[in-house]
Amino acid sequence: MTPPILELTDRARDVFRMVVEAYLDTGAPIGSRTIAKLSGLNLSPASIRNVMQDLEELGLLAAPHTSAGRMPTDTGLRLFVDGMMHALEPSVEERAAIAARVEQAGPVEEAIAATTAALSGLSACAGLVFVPKREVVVRQLAFVPLSAGQALAVLVADDGSVENRVIDLPSGTSGTALAEAANYVSAMLSGLTLAEARARLDRQIAEERAALDGAARALIEAGLAVWSEDGDRRPVLIVRGQGRLIDAAAAANLDRVRDLLDDLEGKQEIARLLDRAREADATRIFIGAENNLFALSGSSVIARPFHNADGHVIGVVGVIGPTRLNYARIVPMVDFTAATLARLMQ
Repeated sequence: MTPPILELTDRARDVFRMVVEAYLDTGAPIGSRTIAKLSGLNLSPASIRNVMQDLEELGLLAAPHTSAGRMPTDTGLRLFVDGMMHALEPSVEERAAIAARVEQAGPVEEAIAATTAALSGLSACAGLVFVPKREVVVRQLAFVPLSAGQALAVLVADDGSVENRVIDLPSGTSGTALAEAANYVSAMLSGLTLAEARARLDRQIAEERAALDGAARALIEAGLAVWSEDGDRRPVLIVRGQGRLIDAAAAANLDRVRDLLDDLEGKQEIARLLDRAREADATRIFIGAENNLFALSGSSVIARPFHNADGHVIGVVGVIGPTRLNYARIVPMVDFTAATLARLMQ
């Protein structure tokens, strides 16, 4: 069991903080002489070694090799994150970089993927976003002519989201057919999911109760089909920036890097982990072997859910990287990204 931070003496807390912060900065074990030079604690290397030995016995530090310095264990990192870390707010430039990706034009999925890529770049981790498949409920479907052979199909969903897709028009399609198709959807298909709307349209056509000419019917079928197919292809988990996981420190341990990339290939397992964060009121931090998924790779995940205007959780955004993350900087960055995506969904 992790000891409460208050159970440590002031001296032990100071040494522990120095070891953790130095390790997170360098990725290497820290020796007592280094702490003595950097800390200003007015302690001899021998005294610091004794304190580090006590912390090792508590399971907070570990020595990877004989005569090497100490580094925090996953338990030690948990104690530091929960009890000692001072969060650093994202800079104006970092906030602007994330917000700019959300504001770009295009489908919601593209904005989410672009925002995840921005988070990856700023955090030097792989960015993750988990968006469970959802049933789109149709409110309106409009058609805007672009040329003689193409139109922009505009779907307004019941949650207020708007998405556009370009579809091909049957030869000779008139403006009247475009308006007829839109009016039919509003009158007969509004409030139904895409699957329900397609089933009702098919049923009414079969029963000859759909007052539509052939062109209008073809438009509606094409409009509903493009979103149904898009929804089937929509990734539940988006990962951006895997290459950033291979830094100079990681290259020294290629087995760990390989294990981490294997973890990312197993998207179902990562998705299940992120799904656990959906129920959280705040950011969740999964550190190393605390989760069986990362027992080999020694990775950490920082994740936070984001909500729509009604307060319903619609996804989880976060990052994955080695346990040697700058938690104080990245946790607030993930928080800001979640808040930005929430605004996108309103």
